Amino acid sequence: MKQEGFDSEAYRNELVARIKNEPDTKTRRDILSCATRTEEYRTAEIFHRADAKQQRERLLNGGFVEEVNAFEKVVDFAKLVEEAGGQALLVGGCVRDELMGIPPKDYDIEVYNIEPERLRELAYAFGDVNEVGAAFGILKVKIGDIDLDVSLPRRESKTGKGHRDFSVSADPTMSIEEAARRRDFTFNTLAKDPLTGEVYDYFGGVRDIEQRILRVADEERFRDDPLRVLRGMQFIGRFGLGVDDSTAAIMRDMRGELTHLPKERLREEWIKLFTRSRKPSLGLQAAMEWGIFHEMHPQIVELSRTPQEPEWHPEGDVWVHTLMVVDEAAKIVEKERLKGDDALLVILAAFCHDFGKPKTTRTDGDRIQSPGHEQAGVEPTVKFLSEIGIEGSMRDSVARLVAEHLRPSMLYIEEMLKGKKVTDGAIKRMATRTNPATLRHLLYVAKADHQGRGPFVDPRNKEGSFIPSDYPVEEWLLKRASDLGVYEEKPRPIIFGRDLVGLGFNPGRLFGEIIRAGEEMHIKGFSREEILLFIHTHKDLSPDNLIEVLKNAEI
Repeated sequence: MKQEGFDSEAYRNELVARIKNEPDTKTRRDILSCATRTEEYRTAEIFHRADAKQQRERLLNGGFVEEVNAFEKVVDFAKLVEEAGGQALLVGGCVRDELMGIPPKDYDIEVYNIEPERLRELAYAFGDVNEVGAAFGILKVKIGDIDLDVSLPRRESKTGKGHRDFSVSADPTMSIEEAARRRDFTFNTLAKDPLTGEVYDYFGGVRDIEQRILRVADEERFRDDPLRVLRGMQFIGRFGLGVDDSTAAIMRDMRGELTHLPKERLREEWIKLFTRSRKPSLGLQAAMEWGIFHEMHPQIVELSRTPQEPEWHPEGDVWVHTLMVVDEAAKIVEKERLKGDDALLVILAAFCHDFGKPKTTRTDGDRIQSPGHEQAGVEPTVKFLSEIGIEGSMRDSVARLVAEHLRPSMLYIEEMLKGKKVTDGAIKRMATRTNPATLRHLLYVAKADHQGRGPFVDPRNKEGSFIPSDYPVEEWLLKRASDLGVYEEKPRPIIFGRDLVGLGFNPGRLFGEIIRAGEEMHIKGFSREEILLFIHTHKDLSPDNLIEVLKNAEI
């Protein structure tokens, strides 16, 4: 339905201007990806099919120069195949993304009516070829810095219960419809001729893209691979999709089969959900409704059964709060342009931050409290991350953020609201406990936790309400940590071995103990100069007595 008085041309021009103004390709794609979910985008009728020339112009007009180079290589290869008597079609995600209005960054090409050996010759004539998947009719062709996946249509049949138990055979004479049938969801069954712009849609994929619906293409084929349940979960989060009722029923029925899959396959889908979604909560809620958590991670189900104090968490139980916090973390990741492990670390910590509440929550009179839930959340966090295949170093960093996620706000309250001085040492100690994550990561998680609540009753207007947005802790901690040089890196010791040598100590085992005792003094509020003077004053004591005196020193 078109909006009255809406200027489509002005909207398109404004969107293009915003995209072109961004120097980073990923940011440009993210802006466009977010825009595609709005009613304004659909009303502006930016969605349309394009032949080679039109697609090239669309990419150039949007400022997607790198994508133009890749697409031109696709067109050149399609022409080469056509000259050899075959047909090259774009398939899968690249067609889906284009029709959603998102410039594809990877291209999969399926070649029809060309025998395997002839396709191999064409590929070698076009670029450098990796034949790792050649047994399944798949070749990876590299042209400069552009990678193309080139394949023949193939038949797949289940031969056992394992994820590797498949029989695969290439068939260049297969029909386009039959080749599409083996794909998971309708919007992934689409194929497109890059030369003419013709879209082959046998399962209603275009309709489901327009309606933002996730729908299984062929139930019998879909059930061949249980990983598709997690793929559905992450697609919902990434693209903001609703779910067809019959598809949801299939997902619930297949959830038990996920336990047979290796962790490395699970890991990839979870990471896509957490790092590529603007609203990860949509995929996470689908996982809860389909019973994925009940089947594989029952500790997470307990979040939905754990109440919170309404004064601080009017949004409801811990699960509702967790979903809100994850979405706030995704906004922070987008705003701060975090990438790779930085983005994953913040999102995972946001999701896991209250895993300790089911174990610690209690009712004290008419109040609901969860004392010590930060530290109690470490064990279930590590368990969940291990179950989905997250590597040990990342698990450790996430766990440290979970254990510390309330600390920034607590320190701020101590100093700014209660008037108690927070020492430089306390800030450094927090940074040390957080390491190898940083205070920057911790602040992002704490901010997401603060904003993922509400709405609150406005104390100035009992009839109104507000969503928490301002987080004054951010500015305060940023300044304090930056001044100390510990905002984005591990704290340096307050004193060093060379300082002790200068005071007349001989290098040895004692150095480490003195340095650690000096750090404890710094946390209590001693300056570097005061610590060195204190050590110099007591250096004639025996080693054990010296350490004891340093540990007991008070301002």
